[in-house]
Amino acid sequence: MSQDTLSIVKEWHEAFDVPVVDSPAIPQERAQMRLAILEEEVAELREAVEAGDMVEVLDALCDIQYVLDGTFLEFGLHGVKQAGMEEVHASNMSKLGADGRPVLREDGKVLKGPDFRRPDLGRVLKDG
Repeated sequence: MSQDTLSIVKEWHEAFDVPVVDSPAIPQERAQMRLAILEEEVAELREAVEAGDMVEVLDALCDIQYVLDGTFLEFGLHGVKQAGMEEVHASNMSKLGADGRPVLREDGKVLKGPDFRRPDLGRVLKDG
């Protein structure tokens, strides 16, 4: 049976004595390290893309997900990750134009349509 990514990373955190926090909080003593690791992994993704190396692209994407899930665990947000993702997804879907089609910038970036609504992540945290 396969595990979701949070479960896999939680197993690693527990094996390596890396914190798993039960309630949302920014860990002041480790937050900057977490940000630096994420930035390092994104830089590795950029290098892999620019080199056209799909093996390294996959490696970088998996490393980004691993560090990202670890950050959810250390920031105590793992319990609300799914609800947060669903709320952000609903917000992103509200970006469609009045005609139900994507509103795109010249470079292909999706823009906010007329019915866009911001995600209510404060509610997600409160309900979590």
